[in-house]
Amino acid sequence: MVYKNRTFETKIYSIRLMKQVVIIGGGAAGFFCAANLDENKYQIKILEQNKDVLQKVKISGGGRCNVTHACFDPQDLVKFYPRGEKELRSVFSKFQPGDTMEWFESRGVSLKIENDNRIFPESNQSQSIINALQTETKNKNVEVITQATVSQISKTEDQFLIETKSGNFSADYVVFTTGSAPKSLKLVENLGHKIVSLVPSLFTFNIKNPLLAEHPGTSFEWAEVSIPKLKLEESGPLLITHWGLSGPAVLKLSAWGARLLARENYKFEILVNFISKSIQEAEEDFIGFKESNPKKTIGQSKIYNVTNRFWNSLLAYSKVDSEKQISNISKKEMQILAGNLCEMKLQVEGKSTFKDEFVTAGGVDLKEINFKTMESKVVPNLFLAGEVLNIDAITGGFNFQACWSEAWLIAQELNMR
Repeated sequence: MVYKNRTFETKIYSIRLMKQVVIIGGGAAGFFCAANLDENKYQIKILEQNKDVLQKVKISGGGRCNVTHACFDPQDLVKFYPRGEKELRSVFSKFQPGDTMEWFESRGVSLKIENDNRIFPESNQSQSIINALQTETKNKNVEVITQATVSQISKTEDQFLIETKSGNFSADYVVFTTGSAPKSLKLVENLGHKIVSLVPSLFTFNIKNPLLAEHPGTSFEWAEVSIPKLKLEESGPLLITHWGLSGPAVLKLSAWGARLLARENYKFEILVNFISKSIQEAEEDFIGFKESNPKKTIGQSKIYNVTNRFWNSLLAYSKVDSEKQISNISKKEMQILAGNLCEMKLQVEGKSTFKDEFVTAGGVDLKEINFKTMESKVVPNLFLAGEVLNIDAITGGFNFQACWSEAWLIAQELNMR
């Protein structure tokens, strides 16, 4: 009996010796860090201000969760990050998309690489990713506290005090993974960090134009979009929306030009090449089709890789009679059509963002982070990961990959302490 009591006392003593890790933010980075921590060394808590955790994971990729991207060379991978390219080289050299795939697949989540190299769960359900993260953290006895909005973080000599509406928490180490909400950034700013001002990234272009207004939902397999004034150009799939233009080509352009476009107050002219061909190539295609199909009406002619509805709207926009035989189309009419297909000038008059998948440029200044460990250079024992940092990427699973890699690094560093 005495032996049992002594064992019990030893267990209590060892629990007291265990250090406290408090992760602020129950998103991708926060959960992945917790899932990789040594539960025999730390007592781990996740504080989430919302009612539900992993909200962005749930809605990303249309509810399928674009986990990462099939780019396995860190030198190539960093090129998808408008901000953070230099800093992420060392991060990705330690944990890259192949490691992410292995981590989830070893926990029962089958993944697939799609034609555009985006990686999704085979189930096509983001819940598969959520379940894996929650199961792993549950197995490690991680305490998840929701609706715990942090109002203040203060630092004593060797501990942190975290004040919330749900009570106060002490921690030996704080992992800050809140995302880029201004109130969250204020907490780390109050600890002494410099914050790079936030501007939107990954947004659609608002355009009022009669041609686009008739075709929301129409997509183009590969288009080119440029902003001549700012010398920016991107290519990729393009989508007409109720507001104007979206799709990867526009979203990539918005990411690379995030700060420049903010300075323009989101009012600028773009050139759109709907078919990714030069005007000369488009004219040659037209002439070739005309020679082979002289009696077809221009409205029935399938010359370019665009929908029939869009083609007929383009004819009307270009003031070309759709009932006219293609053999009777003048050189000037052909040039107008080729110009509107390959160099359509459109005026952007604002932006639209999807609130739940909102991505920002800005956050904690990267000079203040040690990217070998993700520890703050300003506040010892404070670690940061995810969108709270001035790092962001184009669409395709890259933002999640930064979260997984940074969070993994933090966990490895803490596990060695």
